[in-house]
Amino acid sequence: MNALNSLNKSDAGEGFKDGYLEGYRFGGCQAILERIAKPNTPSKSHYRVLYIPQGFEAIDRGVTEALNDLTAECIVAAPESALDMAASTRPDLVLVMNGLHVFPPDHEEQVRSIRAMGIHTAVWFVDDPYFTDDTVRLAQSYDVVFTHEMECVELYRQVGCQHVHYLPLAANPQMFRPMRSSPEYRYDICFIGNAFWNRVELFDQLASYLQDKKVIIAGQHWDRLANYGQLSRFIRTDWIMPEETVSYYNGAKIIVNMHRPTAAGSDNRNGLNIPGSSINPRTYEISGCGTLQITDIRNDLTLHYKPGYDIETFVDTAELRDKIDYYLTHDQERLQIAWRSLWTTRQRHTFHERIGRLLAEVTNLKAV
Repeated sequence: MNALNSLNKSDAGEGFKDGYLEGYRFGGCQAILERIAKPNTPSKSHYRVLYIPQGFEAIDRGVTEALNDLTAECIVAAPESALDMAASTRPDLVLVMNGLHVFPPDHEEQVRSIRAMGIHTAVWFVDDPYFTDDTVRLAQSYDVVFTHEMECVELYRQVGCQHVHYLPLAANPQMFRPMRSSPEYRYDICFIGNAFWNRVELFDQLASYLQDKKVIIAGQHWDRLANYGQLSRFIRTDWIMPEETVSYYNGAKIIVNMHRPTAAGSDNRNGLNIPGSSINPRTYEISGCGTLQITDIRNDLTLHYKPGYDIETFVDTAELRDKIDYYLTHDQERLQIAWRSLWTTRQRHTFHERIGRLLAEVTNLKAV
């Protein structure tokens, strides 16, 4: 504490100060990780699982690693070969991630054929409620439905799914972890995500305020901004791989997280206008890097984090601006919250914990 205060009062150059703060942050993260007791790993299942990935590396890698550790065997197959692999390997469970975007047109027929072999099937929807026009149909093909969105549990039950469970997302600690950041990734404020209209409105309102800050905004469609000319120098539009995303998360002092809107329209296939109450995967991933996150509020946030303790929140642009001002000038408070977020995430929000819960539910189904 004294060293940090002394640094803030010195005439040291900004480069030296940023380097010192980054070392201090990373050292604190390491101390947290050393103090974390090894979490209680769920019992290893006797199940052999065929996993069909969605193609989102940040999620698929975490799920695969957890399945490798928690099952007798994890077999990974491409969506188009799910039926053939199920027939040749005869697993106890076929677990499909999302069932959207990259799956073949006969996906539902494949799943029904797998069930006809006596193999249990499960799907984990992690894009709810944005594509419920599609998922309400897909869900009916499976024995068990998991969704990260609490508002969709009743929806799937209403269309006839007998076994539906709320299963929130998580962070993969092997990927989203504290690491030393290099200078090119150090920013005051970082936002990574596509330019949905609520995000466009937020950053349009922040445009003048951000001019004297070091900012990175990464994602597609940011040409929607009315104030694009003011913000264009902050914007990166090319695809950022997960490993580089982790570098940005570690290098930033503050990461802003804003959930996409749920209303039906050009960005969503949610004709029933199911609301979104559950937090997105970024919430866990940012926290897993040991960096301060300021997020908008979803209803289930307080089930997973404690605002003001291991995460910060905002309800409008004015509150976000005030909190950015505060935490950019109060390094110790910012780092304390960031370190607590790392602790919470490693203790409670890993894919090993989630997959343990998933396997327990499937095992209960088989026992009935």
